[in-house]
Amino acid sequence: MPLLATDAVVLHAFDYLETSRILRLATREAGVQSVIARGARRSRKRFGSALDLFAEGVAHIDVRPGRELQTLSSFDVTRSRVAMAADLDRFTAATMIAELVLRFARDDTHEALYETLTATLDAIGDCEGDASRVAALAGAWALVARLGFAPALDVCAVCHASIPRTLTVRFDRRSGGALCADCGSASAARALPASARETLHAWREGRSTATDLTPEERRAHARLLREFISEHLDDGRPLGAFEVWERATWGAPVPAASPHD
Repeated sequence: MPLLATDAVVLHAFDYLETSRILRLATREAGVQSVIARGARRSRKRFGSALDLFAEGVAHIDVRPGRELQTLSSFDVTRSRVAMAADLDRFTAATMIAELVLRFARDDTHEALYETLTATLDAIGDCEGDASRVAALAGAWALVARLGFAPALDVCAVCHASIPRTLTVRFDRRSGGALCADCGSASAARALPASARETLHAWREGRSTATDLTPEERRAHARLLREFISEHLDDGRPLGAFEVWERATWGAPVPAASPHD
């Protein structure tokens, strides 16, 4: 039975039988893995804070090819992220990010995705007040890009013509991004001002910026993210954590608002 030692983050955990816990881990070497921590509920000496959500460290996993549930032999925690549980905004934001990775990542090596995930969780955990909302938006768009679904922003998503960054464009989620003037002339897609497009540029590349966005602009960005994910990553199941995060952060979805209308 080969032993895999890999950097990992706990993204989901639940009790199993009387003494064990099942965890879902995002790993650097093997993507998303489901593991069982046998005896973890009986004594915390073996796993300690590795049972906590968003804990990060080195997981030692006994791997049996063909099995969906592997065995976690130990977990050496390097970052516990206990501050997540102390603030509802941070916790719901981190849970939304975890859901995106658990739902859409695969069980193969993807270092860029892992690095983006941990950087996003760190950014959310380090935020004060409602700044975690922008950190979550930035991280979610970066994860979407790492998953291979980055929106087209510099070229038309239909004809691939170059689009100057100074222009307001139509953003068509079905086509996959911005439209040039010709392709967007008859489109009912949302308008995306140049400033909002620059913000998406930064978020797509993993840079968290635009902390001065108004609540209406943040809500519009969240709506655009939801619509884009639903179009390109939807597997038919509702994104419960995303819905809770969006509703708790900005309230129920509202009619068109700046910056995308």
